[in-house]
Amino acid sequence: MRVLVLGAGGQVGRAVAASAPGGHVVLVKTRQETDITDAAALGSMLEESRADWIVNAAAYTAVDLAESGPERAGAINETAVGLMSRSAARSGCRLLHLSTDFVFDGQANRAYLPADRTNPLSRYGATKLAGEQEALAHGDAIVLRTAWVYASTGKNFALTMLRLMRERDEVRVVADQIGTPTWATSIARAIWAIIDTAAPGGIHHWTDLGIATWYDFAVAIQEEAVARRLLTRVVPVIPIATAAYPTPAQRPAFSVLDTSATRALLAVPAHHWRSNLRMMLDELPTA
Repeated sequence: MRVLVLGAGGQVGRAVAASAPGGHVVLVKTRQETDITDAAALGSMLEESRADWIVNAAAYTAVDLAESGPERAGAINETAVGLMSRSAARSGCRLLHLSTDFVFDGQANRAYLPADRTNPLSRYGATKLAGEQEALAHGDAIVLRTAWVYASTGKNFALTMLRLMRERDEVRVVADQIGTPTWATSIARAIWAIIDTAAPGGIHHWTDLGIATWYDFAVAIQEEAVARRLLTRVVPVIPIATAAYPTPAQRPAFSVLDTSATRALLAVPAHHWRSNLRMMLDELPTA
């Protein structure tokens, strides 16, 4: 099986490339190597790859910047997805496209099912929803929604918290947004299971198990990091309301995804987010 990973320099793209099981030929392309918004370049690259699957982990994820400059977000999250979806359908290749919990408005009183009504609150979320629609419009594509992604590399909440806890005497963290922290390696393992089982096209959800607020996540990060000597001191973690930390883009207050159908489909174990947090922190050097 030949698998082309786009966005291979990002958190999930790196994890997909690093966790490939035997028997697959993995081709990786970073943002610097391939401009996915260039139709001609993208088409040539896909044709040359002779891929059986495309994993699109490329995305514009600057949520707040998208509010004032949505053109770039739309080009990457929507237009480019349409280009690769049409190219994949022409070549008989399957597309697996990563999406986000930000397609929902956070007003639900239970975990979101794949078929639930979408209503993004931000321009970023709107571009991701449009990208889902582009992906599913051609061929037998899969949209895999996930949430609150972190890893031992890149820019993410977990690494930001570790830095702030070293630099500051306290950290203030939003305590009224609820979701599920999800390790990039967990997503990568689910992606490979989807490929190996030739899962049916459509929308699937995958996150780690359990729920948390950003405050809960920050507290856990500090506790586990101190235990591993990644931090040499404990600082107060202060819970605050979303209103006390205004941002250009509105976030969903509740964005837990129901992953039960995907977990029943795949022969890969799901773990609680705190268990996966421990495994991620074990990848980091001690202080």
